[in-house]
Amino acid sequence: MESGKERSPWAWVPTLYFFQGVPYSIVMITSGLIYKTMGISIASFAFWTSLLYLPWTIKPLWSPYVDVVSTKRNWTVWTQLILGIAFIAAGIMMPLSFFYPITLALFALIAICSASHDIAADGFYMYALDEHKQAFFVGIRSTFYRFAMLTALGIIPVIAGLVQKNTGLDPVTFEASSVPANEYLPFDSSSVNIIRSDGEPKILLFPETLQVPLFDAEKSPADSAVVYIALSAPPGEGKTVIVNVTRNTGSKDIDISKSQTGRFEFTSLNWNKPVALSLKVNHNLTGSVSSGFLVTAGNVAFSWTVALAVIGGLLLLLALYNRIILPHPVEHEKKERPGWTVYKDVFVSFFTKPGVIPALIFFLIYRLGESQLVKVATPFLVDSRNSGGIGMTSAQYGIAYGTVGMLCLTLGGILGGIAASKYGLKKLIWIMALCINLPNAVYIYLSYVQPMPGDISIYLAIAIEQFGYGFGFVAYMLFMLYFVSESRYKTAEYAIGTSLMALGMMLPGMISGTVQEMLGYQHFFIYVLVCTIPGFLVIPFLKIDPAFGIKKK
Repeated sequence: MESGKERSPWAWVPTLYFFQGVPYSIVMITSGLIYKTMGISIASFAFWTSLLYLPWTIKPLWSPYVDVVSTKRNWTVWTQLILGIAFIAAGIMMPLSFFYPITLALFALIAICSASHDIAADGFYMYALDEHKQAFFVGIRSTFYRFAMLTALGIIPVIAGLVQKNTGLDPVTFEASSVPANEYLPFDSSSVNIIRSDGEPKILLFPETLQVPLFDAEKSPADSAVVYIALSAPPGEGKTVIVNVTRNTGSKDIDISKSQTGRFEFTSLNWNKPVALSLKVNHNLTGSVSSGFLVTAGNVAFSWTVALAVIGGLLLLLALYNRIILPHPVEHEKKERPGWTVYKDVFVSFFTKPGVIPALIFFLIYRLGESQLVKVATPFLVDSRNSGGIGMTSAQYGIAYGTVGMLCLTLGGILGGIAASKYGLKKLIWIMALCINLPNAVYIYLSYVQPMPGDISIYLAIAIEQFGYGFGFVAYMLFMLYFVSESRYKTAEYAIGTSLMALGMMLPGMISGTVQEMLGYQHFFIYVLVCTIPGFLVIPFLKIDPAFGIKKK
């Protein structure tokens, strides 16, 4: 068997940081999708899932405990095993009537274990690799962390969606066609008559074929039509049927009104009370087009059981793999109890380092623009064109980010690590700062030009932005490693740095949606570019050893 010194980091760095990214992404982002589709109010789950961010922001409080009790390897392996089991348990709870408080408690456990895993894994990385290899692999680790995010935000919802599509009530379809305003005949909702049927409920539509008037300001202000949805029989007592309507074929110029989500809930109390879904036509449309819509009501709870069980099983396999593959570096294991003296030493050491003030500012604002862009870029790309978006389909978005974007992100991260190991952080930090910030300008271009979905300029813009992010993020991770590299408690101090990084993403991200609604897409992306300026202004004040990161001969 290879020793810790001989085992290649390529065997364990990718899996270690892929694992690190999955729990965070699911708890902080995918959980909102889960609870929304399960019928929980937005106000409720937004509050509680935001509170779940707490373990990552306060993890420095127990990082000294991780630093002085047992080894980073043991902490890493055991938290990985617990996380895999916890996700499977959360999936099992989804069909229960009291799933909400139970899964919240399990997600809280996952958040605490994941934050502890982050502390241990980052410390292990620093013990297992020398300075040069730390610099070389920093791009690799950030790339696989992003792979994990794509898994959590893309593959897991896709699995749930496939299960929903093939379970529950039979799906139905309907078509909407545009007609001149003077030929439009509104549907008379008073003609709807629902007679209860036996057996499982079915989805009912009134009318089954819909006409939508073309917008003509001179003749009529009408630009929308309504389709009514109900069930043929009540769901079981205490059960809720969640109906989702999506456009799946035809023209994007007829789509669900922006004021509606296309999601409706039916119970034994309202199953026979039709709900209205408004379809709106693009005001720039002048000819006849048609759009097809799919109405589904799958087994939502079971779909999340399957999806969470899949991710839990994957994490357990990765935990077993890492248990075998992770090297055994000398960690100077300490058996002391982490009393107040240890906590004081850690925080005093971190906050009294030379140049700590500009370092703190750097940790918080280096990604001030990116932290807001990442929240708005996706809705911009898939939003309707009459709302200022691009109007990409899910498949086009998946290709753009999942293939082109991911390849460029990976390439940027790898080249950033190689360049840093050759020239050092001090020489490259300005170039990397330019790379992570200036490519954000591609979204200004996209928002003003609005190229048609499928246009090569969209894929090129995403490729440039993702490559720049991958290359430029290396500087952020390297400076954090450098800042704690000479510390006795480097694991605990690195945790303080990552908590500041989390804070720097959380606070701007919280306001990004509100700012976008105030400014619109075009002005928002200009605002994002302006937000990159503070990150440049702090760089001259950073104290960096010119030799840090350069491969030693």
